[in-house]
Amino acid sequence: MPRFENIPEFEPSLDGKGLRVGVVMSRFNIDICEGLLSACVGELQERGVAERDIRIATVPGALEIPLVLQTMAKSGRYDALVALGAVVRGETYHFEIVSNEMAAGINRIGLDTGIAIGNGVLTTEDDDQAVARMAQKGRDAAQAAIEICNLKKAVLA
Repeated sequence: MPRFENIPEFEPSLDGKGLRVGVVMSRFNIDICEGLLSACVGELQERGVAERDIRIATVPGALEIPLVLQTMAKSGRYDALVALGAVVRGETYHFEIVSNEMAAGINRIGLDTGIAIGNGVLTTEDDDQAVARMAQKGRDAAQAAIEICNLKKAVLA
């Protein structure tokens, strides 16, 4: 990527020190979701987010994630949020409904409230794909939440 020496550029920052992060996790496909959560919390802590500054809320399924994210976002108690869940394709159209509505809800909350949200909800064809991706997706969602939170602060500074 070309650099422009005379044009200031915001540098990515994965420094989580001092950030308060809320995590909303679906309990549907619980084994996968707990794998996502473990990777996410581990990454948050590795990036400097203190254990006391992390709050976890669980919800029945992926469609319930946006409402709790919205509640947390509006509370003013969090600098960033993370959504975690696993939607695995079944034999009906339900997969598309859940995947699309959940993703749209998460996006809308971020745009409407201005809070950084790391989307760590897997949408996979089967359980094997979900298991293969859960650790990396959990870490990626934690990093995205931290990076976007820090970028917003830098842009507003």
